[in-house]
Amino acid sequence: MDIQNKVSTGIKGFDEAIDKLRLGDNVVWQVNSISSYKKMVDPYVAQAKRDQRKIIYVRFANHDPILEEEGDSKVYHLDASIGFEGFATEVHHLMEKEGRKAFYVFDCLTDLLDYWHSDLMIGNFFKVTCPYLYELDTIAYFAIIRNVHTYTSIAGIRETTQLLLDLYEVNDNIYIHPLKVWQRYSPTMFFPHLIKGDEAISITSSAESAELFSSINRGEERLDHWDVIFNKAKDVLDLDQKQQEATKRKLLRMLIGDESRMVELCDRYFTLNDLIMIASREVGTGFIGGKSVGMLLARKIIEKDGGDRFQPYMEPHDSFYLGSDIFYTYIVQNGWWKLRTKQKSKDGYFKYAPELKEKMLRGKFPENIQEQFVHILEYFGQSPIIVRSSSLLEDNFGNAFAGKYESVFCVNQGTLEERFEAFINAIRTVYASTMNEDALAYRMNRGLAEKDEQMAILVQRVSGDQYQQEFFPHLAGVGNSSNLYVWDESIDMDAGMLRLVFGLGTRAVDRTVEDYVKIVSLDNPMRLPLVDPDDLKKFSQHNVDLLSLSENRLTTRKWERISDLDFKVEKEWFATLDYQTENRLRELGYTDLKAPYILDFQRCLRDSEFPQLMKDLLALLSEVYNYPVDIEFTANFTSDQQFKVNLVQCRPLQTRGLGHSVKVPELTDEKDCFFSSKGNFMGGNVHLSIDYVVFVDAKAYLQRNEQEKHAVARQIGKINTVLKGKNAMLMGPGRWGTTTPSLGVPVHFTELSHMSVICEVASNEAGFMPELSYGSHFFQDLVEAGIFYVAIFDGQKDVEFHPSYILNKENMLTSFLPEGDKFTDVIRVVKTEDLQIYSDIVSQRLLCK
Repeated sequence: MDIQNKVSTGIKGFDEAIDKLRLGDNVVWQVNSISSYKKMVDPYVAQAKRDQRKIIYVRFANHDPILEEEGDSKVYHLDASIGFEGFATEVHHLMEKEGRKAFYVFDCLTDLLDYWHSDLMIGNFFKVTCPYLYELDTIAYFAIIRNVHTYTSIAGIRETTQLLLDLYEVNDNIYIHPLKVWQRYSPTMFFPHLIKGDEAISITSSAESAELFSSINRGEERLDHWDVIFNKAKDVLDLDQKQQEATKRKLLRMLIGDESRMVELCDRYFTLNDLIMIASREVGTGFIGGKSVGMLLARKIIEKDGGDRFQPYMEPHDSFYLGSDIFYTYIVQNGWWKLRTKQKSKDGYFKYAPELKEKMLRGKFPENIQEQFVHILEYFGQSPIIVRSSSLLEDNFGNAFAGKYESVFCVNQGTLEERFEAFINAIRTVYASTMNEDALAYRMNRGLAEKDEQMAILVQRVSGDQYQQEFFPHLAGVGNSSNLYVWDESIDMDAGMLRLVFGLGTRAVDRTVEDYVKIVSLDNPMRLPLVDPDDLKKFSQHNVDLLSLSENRLTTRKWERISDLDFKVEKEWFATLDYQTENRLRELGYTDLKAPYILDFQRCLRDSEFPQLMKDLLALLSEVYNYPVDIEFTANFTSDQQFKVNLVQCRPLQTRGLGHSVKVPELTDEKDCFFSSKGNFMGGNVHLSIDYVVFVDAKAYLQRNEQEKHAVARQIGKINTVLKGKNAMLMGPGRWGTTTPSLGVPVHFTELSHMSVICEVASNEAGFMPELSYGSHFFQDLVEAGIFYVAIFDGQKDVEFHPSYILNKENMLTSFLPEGDKFTDVIRVVKTEDLQIYSDIVSQRLLCK
């Protein structure tokens, strides 16, 4: 025989029936038992040994071994409980290691259901493994148990494998019925064959075939193993509490994950019925992800422990969850798994991400998944929805991933076909955001690059109402249960704070462009923010994010443009008449012009239960979490002056804590320092030595055009990389990380992530103003990276700022960046000697000298 191309099964008669195996063949046996599979493996392995083949046994199942460990075969013991990606990657690596023309035996694939609980993922594993085995000219034996898997799963396996064979044992006889034999054919090949020793006798008689198949249970269309488990769980609801608890913990592992602090909390608060209800609203299989878990857990805590305090004020939710397995299915079914594997490597981590991201924006979903997407859209009708990332690690203790992945509003107007296309594109956008540079850098910097980070998705109804052709909530924002970064020594840190806006909450979680949000300290909601009273109008919210139903998109409107809409409640709940402007107009004789309203939320904060409710709600969640929490919420008021709060997200607040008390030195001369301030910092009590100061000059920066300002930002990123591991302070005009160069330097967070301190310097002359973004994604990034933040309002009371303290020193920019000579007028890098920064929370003192 031609041993280079044709390979024996070890059964001579069956070799003749199928014209032997070919190098590259994947052979799948459908069996009733593992013992039947072993009867086919034994002659195959014996023949391979005679042919001096390299034999590899991949062991992962709980059933008895298919092969014994012997000197002439190698056994790999793999752990399938690490999840699909980790397991598939380990198999890929071992195949890569063993190389070409190895002969494989795999444990029964059906046993993977014990770990993954999903037919879909077994099919995905087969689809990513078999093509590589084929490329390496191997022979591989697999088995699946008959009448367990869905027809869809079997069809996927049939499509991928080279041989699909039914194996029956009837009346002590063994029959092999080939269902697929790739690129081979004979007149009797696809008849059942009776195996007698080394012979294979074709059953061509209709009478014999009918007698054989009539004795075999072919089964009916089967549910995915996932659905079978949850259907059986419903029956357990009628059993005793002990049996319910055992089933509940199994469903927790399937929907939420393995042991963690979040899982422990879920075990305390979720009932078996809760988990069954969650599963009933899941599309596909797999985990629902951190964002979904956080939202559901917080709501359950409020319901269970809050009693009658909160329930009258809580808006219900009717969310859907796209299981994390759909994410991998999307990659596998579109043929991108090899690219995904290359991207997950050390050398390809950033290199291949843009290519994979671009592909993920254009992929297709399986038809059965698309049909379930249609059901979601039919359920919501034309109500606006938001498609939100909910990755496995997101919103967990230690990792917030704040703002790293996308969320996409679907205004949901138009025909079903148009709404479906928008919905699909939103899902693609969220999936593609896993390849965002910021997200990859975040994972890398936190040691998570090797972690399995599947992306689930949370689909929520947008909270709010329709006002003519605009849709938005009255209030939205972020809440922190602990105001650890206080700006006034009288603030009760344990009372919490809100970052509040009118309209959609997008302006609350991002550093707002040319606008300001309302910072509310919940111990005294009427406390004025960090601006002079005369500047309250200037530093208030001027733009409102909302959904335009007529334009079918997320957009921004000037407050003045929408302030005359009928909000179905008095607008004075959110805005106050600008009496100063009204008097000025009257003095000028403009009696026909209406005075504007300022969005200051005075009445809402003074006359409603809203701030006290939010304070109590944050306190409850923090107490149960035994950790500070960070929430996102909306609130809508009714004509009877009542309101409903919609809690859309809850996560542990990432924080370093306050640190030990720091003694701030006294100054004999106030000018004998780099800067000092009363308040206007966040990061707790610190005493840091500063090695380098990176300073961006406001006037020189202002003179640059927009393109050149972006170039300055890129240079800062390069300096950030060079100074990694040093104690560096970054100082510049206005807001770091803004997208608008006229407001500050438009760096990405990764371009300042290695700084120990960042300072935002106000420049009235140049029009730059810091923003202390408590509760924003930028705030989360600073806290997680352990970066101390300072806002310097030069010229204000209790503020000293003397740039000459360090700017008279040599500019070392070109020694760090050879091309930096083009930027020496705007960027200065100064090596400092014994420069120290001190802060004390209690006294609110800040000093750098």
